Parts: sequence; structure tokens; C-alpha cells
Amino acid sequence: MFLHLLPRLRLRIAQWPMPGSQFLGGRSYFGAALRQYLHQMGNHSFSTTATNKEHEGGGEQNREKISVTFVGKDGEEKTIRVPVGMSMLEAAHENDIELEGACEGSLACSTCHVIVMDVGYYNKLEDPTDEENDMLDLAFALTETSRLGCQVIAKPELDGMRLALPAATRNFAVDGYVPKPH
Repeated sequence: MFLHLLPRLRLRIAQWPMPGSQFLGGRSYFGAALRQYLHQMGNHSFSTTATNKEHEGGGEQNREKISVTFVGKDGEEKTIRVPVGMSMLEAAHENDIELEGACEGSLACSTCHVIVMDVGYYNKLEDPTDEENDMLDLAFALTETSRLGCQVIAKPELDGMRLALPAATRNFAVDGYVPKPH
């Protein structure tokens, strides 16, 4: 995001004084060594150009998408299109669906708990890992088809899947706080 600023940043770093040191003729304590290193590197730039296949040939518009319906706590349904390879937690956040995800998908909580409403779709999912099962043990209103939204990854055979959001979550960090996705 800010990579275009790196050339200016490396110039500023080279000019910063070392804590406790004094400027020597306008040069910093470690500036000469850094300038020498950067000079040897030449004028190499950093690039954020995507090289994976999902971004080739037009980006996300060409990515295959599946249809997923989220059923809210109040029974309201919202059907969204989810790119193959994206987690249901990410998809929910991108579509303003209230799926918490307090740990941001790092398998450290159970706040993205979802219930797969059709056993047929549940059986098409990868088996949950031991870490996911450990977190699901902490989930509110656990069912036989419960999964963590951060671990349910969109794939073509899940097209048409319906996910229910439980009536509550157990967020041990701050109960009642709804974080905004990054």
C-alpha cells in the first residue's frame, strides 16, 4: 500500500542520527554504511504486482465465484458471491455480514462460528483440524455441523451453501464489542 514511499524512506533512514550520537558533518552514525549498501543495490524498486494465477488476465472479475447464503440471527437471509479460495469470514466482512472474527482468522477464538445448514455441504468440507475443534469446543450453540468461518474456504462444490449465524458468540476478550474488519 505504501511501497511507493520506500525510496524516500530509505533516504530519510540514511539521514537519521543514531540515538546518543552526534552528527558528523551532517552525516549520521550509520548513514554511510547504509548509503553504501543502498548504492550497491542500485535503484531496485519494490513491486506489489501480483503473479499468482487468480490475478492474471483481469484480476478478481475473472475469478470463479460461488453463491453462499448467510442466515442472520434474526432469520434474515443474505446471498452473496464468494470467490473460490476465500474464507467465509473474509467474505462476510467484505459484504457487511455480522460475523465477528475477533482473532482475524488465526484460529485463536470461536467468534466466527457458523452452522452449515445442509449436511450434504458439511460433508464436502475438509475435516476440521484439531486446532479448529479445540476452538469449536468454546463456541456458543455448538451443533454437529458447526465450523469456524475462517476455516471454511470457498470451492466450486460448495456453490449454494447456506450458513447460519448463531444467536451469540463467546468473545472472552470483550463481550458485546463488534470489531470492524481490516
